Amino acid sequence: MVGTDDRELFGKADVDSGEELADSTVTMNNQETMFRDAMEAAQVGIFIIQDQRFKFVNPFLAGLLGYSVEEMIGRMGPPDVVAPECQGLVYEQMSLRAAGAVGHAYELTVVRKDGSTFPATVQGSPAVIGGRQASVGTIVDISMQKSAEQRIRELADYDVLTGLPNRRLLRERFTQLQAVAEREEAELALIFLDLDHFKRVNDSLGHSVGDELLCEVARRLGSVVRRVDTLARLGGDEFIFAMPGFHTAAAADVARRLIDVFARPFEVAGHELTVTPSLGISIYPHDGDDLETLLRNADTAMYRAKEIGRNAFQFYSSEMNSSSLDRLLMESNLRRALAQREFVLHYQPLVNLESGLIIGVEALIRWLHPELGVILPDRFIHVAEESGLINPIGDWVLCEACRQAQAWRDEGLPPITMAVNVAPVQFRQSGFIEVVAGALATSGLAAGRLELELTERTVMHDADATMGTLSALHRMGVELSLDDFGTGYSSLAYLKRFPVGKLKIDRSFVNDLETDPDDWAIASTIVSMGRSLRMTVLAEGVEKPEQLALLRKMGCDMAQGYYFSRPVSAEGMADMLRRQPFIHE
Repeated sequence: MVGTDDRELFGKADVDSGEELADSTVTMNNQETMFRDAMEAAQVGIFIIQDQRFKFVNPFLAGLLGYSVEEMIGRMGPPDVVAPECQGLVYEQMSLRAAGAVGHAYELTVVRKDGSTFPATVQGSPAVIGGRQASVGTIVDISMQKSAEQRIRELADYDVLTGLPNRRLLRERFTQLQAVAEREEAELALIFLDLDHFKRVNDSLGHSVGDELLCEVARRLGSVVRRVDTLARLGGDEFIFAMPGFHTAAAADVARRLIDVFARPFEVAGHELTVTPSLGISIYPHDGDDLETLLRNADTAMYRAKEIGRNAFQFYSSEMNSSSLDRLLMESNLRRALAQREFVLHYQPLVNLESGLIIGVEALIRWLHPELGVILPDRFIHVAEESGLINPIGDWVLCEACRQAQAWRDEGLPPITMAVNVAPVQFRQSGFIEVVAGALATSGLAAGRLELELTERTVMHDADATMGTLSALHRMGVELSLDDFGTGYSSLAYLKRFPVGKLKIDRSFVNDLETDPDDWAIASTIVSMGRSLRMTVLAEGVEKPEQLALLRKMGCDMAQGYYFSRPVSAEGMADMLRRQPFIHE
């Protein structure tokens, strides 16, 4: 507090008479009172320094530092209340004020009595008190300002969900890493990591679970990188690693370790989730000399990793650009083809081996390209699946096949089963059951005349969830068959629970049936298994009479293949249904 003994702080007046002295004393007391009230009310730290000691501090400053006024005045100086690394700056500023230099605001770290710290702004000005140099100034706690600035920086530079650097900060750090790499003539690896089938998590469990999974993935990935590396999230399920000093072999080793990170399931919201990554790698400066080029090339390599089966990594090569361009053109043309109705269905007969009757047909899509002619599905289905176009294309196939089957029935042709292949993505789309029901209702086809063909991998992916969809289709009366049987990983425990009525022996076991004892053993085992489970067994890819004879001998129920007919148009199939050319005498 300020008392009458401190009047030298405010200056003295020369008086020649008692009356003038009295008047001066009253004035000084008023000034002192006003000063004291103003200092006590001020919500900013105010100090006066003389001889490197506090000559005056207001109550707010004392409280801010955790001391009493008495502890500070005359006993402590600025160096006693700042962090060690700031003491040199404080001594320098005190010397400048003592020399009469006007001060400017500067920041330092202040230390409280209890050892805690806070950032502060200090503004000092030179003064003369009692005929000697002094400094008058203020201290302002800028903790909230710094916190707000930090939050703004975080929002600008970091991903809100995972706390990882975002694209902006990645670009800034890459510029620094690139400068070092140029100076040291070193390489720099960029790894693009994308989660496989992450959309399924969001679709089946909700976005909140998906977000939590992304956070867990970020934590695990962070355990693999070095302090000098940058791990960033671009958005969605895409993560980027910028790793200095890595050549090709070292980058491959890191990629393997990143894949290993996903070997253990993630426990999220009471679920045990297994996800896998696909990684693409580009190397600076060989695959690009700027971030955008390296990112684009790593992304291209990542898609190649997905094409070879996922849960893998690929290095970028210049040939991939041509492949990527072809893929983009294919996707664009597919969208046009869907809009302009360039797709048609051809049909291949399914023949009963006991009677020779055509009792079913399989619908097979063809693309009638206006310039390239007929394009078979193996050239475009994988692009349709990756781009999401498989759903509208698959839905069209389903509706058109049902329409055609009912049209043949209306013409008086024998009743047959219409078999339609269902892609994994199409089967797992929300509303698939409604799509099937809509196709049947629109066409008027009886549900029992529609057979959906699913691969082993499709039904065994999340088998418990698949069971619900299969059961719903079965209750509708739709027939179900397991395509490419023997090439996947069906569990017999699930197989007997699935409401599947037909097994299709994959053509790989039929090709060399008459010459390879192993193929014969596998095919005959599937036939026996199907019979035991009261399922119909159909052999695909029958091309030779010797194959047909062996299939009949082992008791196979049905067959399809070029021996009977290649896929033909709807008109050709109608003619074949009328003639029934495969009936035995």
